[in-house]
Amino acid sequence: MTLAALTRNRKGVANLARMLKQANAVVKAYAERIGLKIDWDDPGSTLSPLASITQVPRAFDFESSHWPSQFHHTGPFHDGKGREKVDFPWERLTGEPLIYASMGTVMNGRVDAFRTIVAALTKHKDLQLVLCMGDRVEPEQIGPAPNNAIIVKRAPQLELLKQTSVCVTHAGLNTVLESLAQGVPQVAIPVTLDQPGVAARIADKKTGVVTSLDKLTADHLSTLLNEVLENSTYRENARKLQRAIAEANGLSVAADLIEGSLGVTKKASDAG
Repeated sequence: MTLAALTRNRKGVANLARMLKQANAVVKAYAERIGLKIDWDDPGSTLSPLASITQVPRAFDFESSHWPSQFHHTGPFHDGKGREKVDFPWERLTGEPLIYASMGTVMNGRVDAFRTIVAALTKHKDLQLVLCMGDRVEPEQIGPAPNNAIIVKRAPQLELLKQTSVCVTHAGLNTVLESLAQGVPQVAIPVTLDQPGVAARIADKKTGVVTSLDKLTADHLSTLLNEVLENSTYRENARKLQRAIAEANGLSVAADLIEGSLGVTKKASDAG
């Protein structure tokens, strides 16, 4: 890890600690009011003895002998239902290999990163880019867009991923799992929070390649896109994860684990 990356990560942890300080005060007050005895100096004391559930499929996680018995891997917690319908100019898709790029919904104000992504795609006239920027940046801030780029503030991500060749992502867990659920390899550019950890799993499972913001240039990103597009290993591994996610049936399994840990018994009509 470079000094710049280490400094950035430390700053991110410090910012998160400040954000959580007020929330933690409320949590501690509530725990004291209802009589919970918690050792706040021991992070493990707040873990549930009933169940800890992650939507990370086991096939996408690192191997470990330290998972407690109540820790469960499942799979993505979404089924695509209930999402707000987003208008999108589907008629502008040309059928050329599609690069879908999103830097997430929370930490997505990086105009420099968006400009670099667009600049990289100008070097690939045979590809088409859909760039989803979120609400913190206006399209005008990106500058002139090439003909092979569709720049929008919001996009129907699940539907677009079904047609995508490579996903350029901040390595947010939801976007990565949604990409893997469609067998789409990634170019990951982690920014903060859990994103470096998710990116490390992408690198470990070889479902894509990873870079950092301090190394991100149009030429570098163009090279990474070529690597993922031309080396079939990444798509093959992404498709292995796609099958693992389908078999895991994460949403239903997570619901069953929660009900089981709380002692809820399904009615015969529900079980059928």
